[in-house]
Amino acid sequence: MSDGDAMRQLYNERIMQFATDIPLEGRLEAPDATVERRSPLCGSRITVDLKMDGDRVSDYAHVVRACTLGQASASIMARRVIGADAATLRRVAEAVRAMLKQGVEPPTDLWPELAYLAPAHGYKSRHGSVLLAFEAVEQAVDAIMRKRETAVG
Repeated sequence: MSDGDAMRQLYNERIMQFATDIPLEGRLEAPDATVERRSPLCGSRITVDLKMDGDRVSDYAHVVRACTLGQASASIMARRVIGADAATLRRVAEAVRAMLKQGVEPPTDLWPELAYLAPAHGYKSRHGSVLLAFEAVEQAVDAIMRKRETAVG
């Protein structure tokens, strides 16, 4: 595959659509957790505000300052996160890590949009920005669960 073909596959039409239409941008007034993450290789960053009701996300907002792939990932997250439970969000983050780092196919029983991110597997320098939203949400969920355990204990 030529470099041009590889870039067209990486920055496919759907990735470009996701990157230019990012829902839920902004901040929440009283989030249960706020997480800021930055990709050291490219400087992409995200701030995630998350609220949960039980183990399900009840509200979400983010501020995304990232490259095209980071924007597309954040867009995919924002379209799916509200209503998702903690276990699913952890599975999604793990699936994206496995897809990028090991070339594993994204699971068909999770978010089908993850498949559009699969071409990034061959571009290690892009992994950090692709993972930003997924790892920020995972970290926010963990922070909320820890707070709840501390409050109970």
